[in-house]
Amino acid sequence: MASLPTVEHRNQEATCYVGNLDPQVDEDLLVELFTQVGRVASCHMPKDKLTGAHNGYGFIEFLDITDADYAMQILSMVKLYGRPLRVSKSSLDKKTGKDLDVGANLFIGNLDPVDVDEKLLYDTFSAFGTIIKPPHIVRDEQTAQSKGFGFVSFDSFEASDAAIECMNNQFLCNRQIIVNYAFKKKADSEGGETGNVGGPLERHGSRAERMLAASNPLRKYVQKSAVQRTPNTMFATNANAAAGMAQGMGIGGTAPTLPPPPPPP
Repeated sequence: MASLPTVEHRNQEATCYVGNLDPQVDEDLLVELFTQVGRVASCHMPKDKLTGAHNGYGFIEFLDITDADYAMQILSMVKLYGRPLRVSKSSLDKKTGKDLDVGANLFIGNLDPVDVDEKLLYDTFSAFGTIIKPPHIVRDEQTAQSKGFGFVSFDSFEASDAAIECMNNQFLCNRQIIVNYAFKKKADSEGGETGNVGGPLERHGSRAERMLAASNPLRKYVQKSAVQRTPNTMFATNANAAAGMAQGMGIGGTAPTLPPPPPPP
């Protein structure tokens, strides 16, 4: 598989950025992994000129744009050598990041410290919208044991509102989890649910944040290229809305009318 050292000739819409790679990962392994989800055209892992070691990320170009979208959906947060992969569109990676962090940041509490990891959080909450960065579970620095809470960031408040409505007080791995907007933090704060040091606590999701998010010019890139996911409203507190969404998805409601079986020979 030929590598692609320059980006001029690469189809950016069909290229995935793959981050958080372990030093043991090489191009052959990356190609072998991504070939499972689509036809790979090229692979490129930027390397240090002196040591020859890669820089912890690479690019996979597919022959088809749909394969790149599928790879984002299937392989994001999959662990390779114990490290969850970050998979995103290469064309989006330059435009998003902090610029797309509109404040739709959720605190997820009372997590099972053993069974719930970043991959499970991603799989659970990506049903509600586009997650702009890998979910973060706070862990003990020495043991790497989960402290039972984490954070998920969406690209829109519509997605985060739906996640709160559908998942707050629901059970995940036999624990009733807490889903709410995270407290804002300042430079002198350690983060988490401690809030601002020496001041009143203020959560994300304010009216001002929502107005800024609605006018964010970068949202069009995600809306155009990101994989669209249908929100999971089957556990919403609003039963009527959930039932309507379920029928629209073809779940529940009246069973569809099937054609009669063919006559016996």
